[in-house]
Amino acid sequence: MENCSLQMKDIVKSYNGVTVLKSVSLNVRQGEIHALLGENGAGKTTLMNILGGVVQKDSGEISLFGKPAKITTPAESQALGVAFIHQELNVVNDLMVYENLFLGRELYKKTGVLDAKRMCEETEKVFKKMNVFIDPRKMMSDLETSYKQVVEIAKALLMDARLIIMDEPTTSLTQKEIDNVFKVIRGLTKEHGVTVIFISHKLGEVVDFCDSYTVLRNGENVSSGSIMQENGEKISQTDIAKMMVGRDVLNQQVYVEHEIGEPLLEVKDMTVGTCVKCVSFHLKEGEILGITGLLGDGKDEMVRALFGDLPHTGTVLKNGKPLKVKHPSKAKCQGIGYLPPNRKENAIIKDLSVQDNITITALEKCRRGVALSKKKERTVAQEFVEKLRIKADNIQNRITSLSGGNQQKAVLSKWLNAKPDIMIMSNPTQGVDVGAKNEIYAEIMKLAKQKIGVIVTSGEAQEIIKLCDRVLVMYHGELRGELRRDQLTEENIMILSTGGSLN
Repeated sequence: MENCSLQMKDIVKSYNGVTVLKSVSLNVRQGEIHALLGENGAGKTTLMNILGGVVQKDSGEISLFGKPAKITTPAESQALGVAFIHQELNVVNDLMVYENLFLGRELYKKTGVLDAKRMCEETEKVFKKMNVFIDPRKMMSDLETSYKQVVEIAKALLMDARLIIMDEPTTSLTQKEIDNVFKVIRGLTKEHGVTVIFISHKLGEVVDFCDSYTVLRNGENVSSGSIMQENGEKISQTDIAKMMVGRDVLNQQVYVEHEIGEPLLEVKDMTVGTCVKCVSFHLKEGEILGITGLLGDGKDEMVRALFGDLPHTGTVLKNGKPLKVKHPSKAKCQGIGYLPPNRKENAIIKDLSVQDNITITALEKCRRGVALSKKKERTVAQEFVEKLRIKADNIQNRITSLSGGNQQKAVLSKWLNAKPDIMIMSNPTQGVDVGAKNEIYAEIMKLAKQKIGVIVTSGEAQEIIKLCDRVLVMYHGELRGELRRDQLTEENIMILSTGGSLN
């Protein structure tokens, strides 16, 4: 293959006797943006972990920039010009931003003392190049998830990598941030010949941003080719989805008419620090209420306050009675569940098994007398694995053995098992493939039919439109407007989320 940055040929990888990559091949030209696609568990991340030196292949060949490459550690991969932006954030919250960017590659003065000033200057340069502003001396723990992702991307750019692997890099970013990142990456490919491997479940991004694609299914090659077809038109999102899943999933009907009951939750004049300003709304039984807006609009802080994770002022009523929740454990006892946006930091328990992560919120259902019944735990966990089609070789394996999307489904299972009266979901399909999205949407619809009140926060307008009965649009911490289902369009959502008015 001419002008080739990467050739991976007949790559095989097995875990515990289960083959997850079956003679997979990948060819990527220099200076192109190549989409690596497939459902959760198809083998994409495993293949890239091999290229990144995180895991070792069982067999196969790798060539980088025309030369055979032996990669056994991340350091060897980096030395060969490969940078890996992982799906899960890989930042150190207890360090400052510039310290994260230069971790392991610190700059020193001639005296041997760390040169913090120069590292800050270099950090500011790369942020300026990306058209974003983040204080280099700000603590990582103080950044929102989207800005932590920006730091991850900046770290790769700072390394002057020749090949950058981007695994779901835009999941937590606003459209403006996404556009900025894409502009930077496109400049690197066109002006400096940098090659990008782009893994994403957002097929609109793939079609708009990428030059070529490779699709994997169940650890095998399915198809590869150019995004621009011979007829001069780009390949359709529907065709890509069919290759990934083996059936048409994009045109499936998501929303189903269902009965909406009496008021379940009433929020009056809620204020959360400087993030949420005197917001009032209600949620009815069986209603799917969407809350959307742009980055920093306050929607995430508002639902965290409802779950007892942030202090707030104002009045909250559940079934007409005052609801005072000062800790998440109290929220669970009051029948409130919460699926957070960052599963790695706030949702999964990394040292526990898939089974334990699913059953932990409702262990009382797994008792036999006063003792826990492992048999009941296994039965409950296996039920949700099958219901949500979680790809797990063994439910006794650690939750971290699952792909990101399957971890998300396990976290959702945890709360479905608890059967709350009110279910709050922040970005419920984050990092989830197109097929699995519909499965999660179907579960949300089932919750509504069971008279459970559902709150969905999401920055994806299409997700909100597909799911919700009614939508609240936030702007700078205030409730800018409310849309009925018959008013839900991307245009209306964008007008309100940018401070406009529909009148």
